[in-house]
Amino acid sequence: MNPSYDKSAVLAVLPAVSGGRLQDGSLRTWLAQAELVRVPSDVELLSQLTGVLDLPYPQEGLAALRMWGQTGERPMAWIAAADPVYLEPRLDHLCLHDLSGDLVAPQEFRALIEHLQATLAGDRQFGFIRLGQHGYLSAASPMPTAQVPAYVVNQRVPSDYLPAGKEAAAYRNLLSEVEMSLHDQEFNQRRISGGKPPVNSLWLWGGGQAPAPTTKSLPPLFCDDPLLLGYWDSTNSSASLWPGTIADCLKVSQDAGFVAVTPADEDSPDFLEHCLRQLRAALRQKQVDRLTLLFRDGLRADIVRSQRLRFWRRNSRLLD
Repeated sequence: MNPSYDKSAVLAVLPAVSGGRLQDGSLRTWLAQAELVRVPSDVELLSQLTGVLDLPYPQEGLAALRMWGQTGERPMAWIAAADPVYLEPRLDHLCLHDLSGDLVAPQEFRALIEHLQATLAGDRQFGFIRLGQHGYLSAASPMPTAQVPAYVVNQRVPSDYLPAGKEAAAYRNLLSEVEMSLHDQEFNQRRISGGKPPVNSLWLWGGGQAPAPTTKSLPPLFCDDPLLLGYWDSTNSSASLWPGTIADCLKVSQDAGFVAVTPADEDSPDFLEHCLRQLRAALRQKQVDRLTLLFRDGLRADIVRSQRLRFWRRNSRLLD
C-alpha cells in the first residue's frame, strides 16, 4: 500500500475467532467463504501488519518505538523493553508466562522497577524506567536482546528466543542479576500468598535506537498499542486511539481505508460478532472493497465482495 495506500481496503485485528466462539451462523458462513488461513503464532503484531501493508519492518529499536508511542517524542538513547514474566521450572526446561498488562498491579510494577533501579543500576551505565505499565532498560552501550515481546513467547521455552553467541554474555549476566534481585522480594511473597505467580524475571527485548523519522503514506491507524502508535508516529502518519467501534473508525476515516486494532482485553464473543457485523455491512454497502482480518488466535481472513458467489462454502474447520 505504498507509496499511496489502498483507500478502499481495511485491515483489522480482532479477538480470537476459532474454538466455536463465533455463534452467529451467518457470520460463520461469511468467513467460511473468505480466504481463511492460519498464520504463524510466534510473530509479533507489528511484523504482521507491515507484512500485509508491504511496509519496511524495523531492524532494531522496537522498544524505542513503543516508548515513542507512549510519550509522543522520539527517544534518543538506546532502549530495550523490560516485560515482567514468570519463569516456571518444569521437568527439563523453563516455561515463560507473560505477566504484562493488568496481570501485575500498578503498585507492584512500580515497586519492582524502583527495586531494580536501586539495587542494580547505581553508578553503572544503565537504568530501569517505568512508563505506566511498561518497563524499559536504558543503556549507554548496546547489547543483544530478544527480538520479540513476551506475549509471543508466552507458554513457550524462552531459550528458543534468546540471543546467542559471545555478544550475548552481557544480556545473560544482567538477566541473572535481575532474577537474583527479585528472588524473595516482599511484593513477590505477597503475590505467592495470594495465589499469583511471582515476577521472577524480566523479558528484555527490542533493544536499539529509535529509527530516524520519515514520511510515508500509511492508512490511518486506530489502536491503543504504543508500539504500533510509535511506528505510525515515526512515519508522520495519522494515528489515533481506538475510538470504541469499527463504525467510529469508518466515520473518522470518511469511509476510506484504515487499520483498526481492537484492544487486546476486549475479547468477548459478543464484541467479536459486533465488529464482524460492522465490517460486513461496510463491505456490502460499498464503503470499502476489501477486508484483511487478523484474529488474535492466528487466523487470517481476506474478504472481497465477490466471495458471496462461493455459496457452496457453508463452514470451515478452522472456525471450530
